[in-house]
Amino acid sequence: MATKKFYAIAVGQTPGIYDNWPEAQAQVKGYPAARFKGFSSKKEAEDWLLEPIYAAAGPKAKKKGHAESLDITPKPGEVTIYTDGGSINNPGPGGYGIVVIHEGEKKELSGGFRLTTNNRMELMGAIVALRGLAIRDKPITLYSDSSYVVNGISKGWAKSWRKKGWIKSDKAPAVNPDLWAELLDLAEGLDINFRWVKGHAGDLYNEICDTLAVAAARKGGLPADRGYEERE
Repeated sequence: MATKKFYAIAVGQTPGIYDNWPEAQAQVKGYPAARFKGFSSKKEAEDWLLEPIYAAAGPKAKKKGHAESLDITPKPGEVTIYTDGGSINNPGPGGYGIVVIHEGEKKELSGGFRLTTNNRMELMGAIVALRGLAIRDKPITLYSDSSYVVNGISKGWAKSWRKKGWIKSDKAPAVNPDLWAELLDLAEGLDINFRWVKGHAGDLYNEICDTLAVAAARKGGLPADRGYEERE
């Protein structure tokens, strides 16, 4: 979860550069074929807006520096889930954000902890989304910008770690076994596909999840992430 300070809107209600996500979001939410991207500096946003480059629809080879070409349109009859998470200063206060979409209905969820890590919050986003999932007999696609989460599930790494007593192939202990174990249990029996999506590359729901996660991490009175604090 990287914080972006400037958003360049190439196609939207009012194209231009915005210095906060809520205002930028209002320009693209619900706008057909909106195109936008987040940047850490105004100069980068200005340069991109002069010649905006974004992934076209359809299967194309990924180019260095470009967003992955991926069909991310929520599909009828399927449940689409977006998750994001991160911590301030890693470790530090952390949060996760979730968007669940099914048949045009959208639900947003978020939460946070007083001391945690980026990877634990990426995992927690996926866990909380599946914990509260009411529809469990439909195909599910879960999008995350965390290769740690996506590869851990889709490449079978987490299952292998669990089988070996949470020891990795290099003989080092697997990190966050408590969360990996819960995520594996929640995914068991579901028709679920974990997909990686490039963060801050013009994807509306990834941006919403990031905003939810950051806001949650900044709240006061956050609970303890006992799985992290007790381990430390």
